[in-house]
Amino acid sequence: MTRGQRLTSSTGLTLAGVFCSLALTGCLSPITLTRAVTSYDEAITDAIAKQLLINIARAHQHQPIHFTGVSNIAATFDFRISAGATPALTGEASRALMPIFGGTVAENPTISIVPIEGEEFTKRLLTPYQESKFLLLLRQRYDIDLLLRLMAQELRIKEHGQEVAYRNQPAERTEYEMFRRVVTHLSAIQDQNQLYTEPLVYNRTWTIPANSVTAEGFQMLQKEYLVTYSQKDNTYTLRKQILGRTLITNYDPATLSPDERARLIDESEEGHPNDVYFDIRPGHVGGEYPLKGDFRLRSFNRMLQFLGRSLGDDPEYHVDKDPRTPMVHENPVHTMELMLADHSPSGVDLSIQSHGKYYAVNTTGPLARWNREAFQMLYLLFQMTVTDVPRVGVPSITIAK
Repeated sequence: MTRGQRLTSSTGLTLAGVFCSLALTGCLSPITLTRAVTSYDEAITDAIAKQLLINIARAHQHQPIHFTGVSNIAATFDFRISAGATPALTGEASRALMPIFGGTVAENPTISIVPIEGEEFTKRLLTPYQESKFLLLLRQRYDIDLLLRLMAQELRIKEHGQEVAYRNQPAERTEYEMFRRVVTHLSAIQDQNQLYTEPLVYNRTWTIPANSVTAEGFQMLQKEYLVTYSQKDNTYTLRKQILGRTLITNYDPATLSPDERARLIDESEEGHPNDVYFDIRPGHVGGEYPLKGDFRLRSFNRMLQFLGRSLGDDPEYHVDKDPRTPMVHENPVHTMELMLADHSPSGVDLSIQSHGKYYAVNTTGPLARWNREAFQMLYLLFQMTVTDVPRVGVPSITIAK
């Protein structure tokens, strides 16, 4: 083989190396993207979790709460490759050229952090939750006692013709114990899969003279109502399905008479959008302790204050179930048990240092599952307060080669 032939062969080898390098870069791009998305996702989730704990600590220390949100992440990756050739170092091959190639990856993330303040603070943190968000979680089989102990501000039931409020506040012992007993009773019914959360449905009818309806009016009526004509009376009967509030019951609301459903719809429509209604009747599971009333939901800010105060000013305590309540699986002392220590606690999932103390959710011991679910629920509830976060540019991850 001549020297020119060796050079041609070596040059081909060098070009092959370059092509391999380019192919390798193409393979690395999706891998880098996957790792970047996962890493940023973990970082944001961890940041929110720590913010929740920090604000519980602030509530415990009677300090104002504050959150910041990540509104935009733009991560640019710059892939660079280099290729060349060099003579072999030893032997006969030293007359040939050996390929050399390499590459670098540079990351340049831009993260926009926006403080939650002003009108957004009011909407997200100070506005009480609406019934629809509570029911969304309840229908996903979350424990009703955990939901209510975290989300409800007070229980309201009628006694002797008057509505009486029982606050979810341990300092008010009589009120708090009544609240806990009712919540535990609903939980016992749920444990037996006999708790219904169904909207009240009622078909209302109206009868009007046919002569009072014009052709245009008839077309409008057909858009809103089911219309039937009676030739005998020369009248139109209008029917419309009315969908009322959702009622938590120990019976199937569909078994009620139309008049009873209509009455319950009228009663519940008088309430606020942050009220959750319940009706526990005799003759069904849990009917030995009949109850009827509603829970008024609170804001996210009040939840944090409740959890923070439980560490010192207003601690929760054990409340026995009512004697008429069936067996209940769980009745923990704490809505979410928190740990306060001078040193970093061991064995916990997450801890933060604030005001010279370490704060953590107690994820050790027999109630670890309950406490984890409580913190997960707190995280979900915070996410459910999200409004339109101001954004800078278009959120994206861009890969440049």
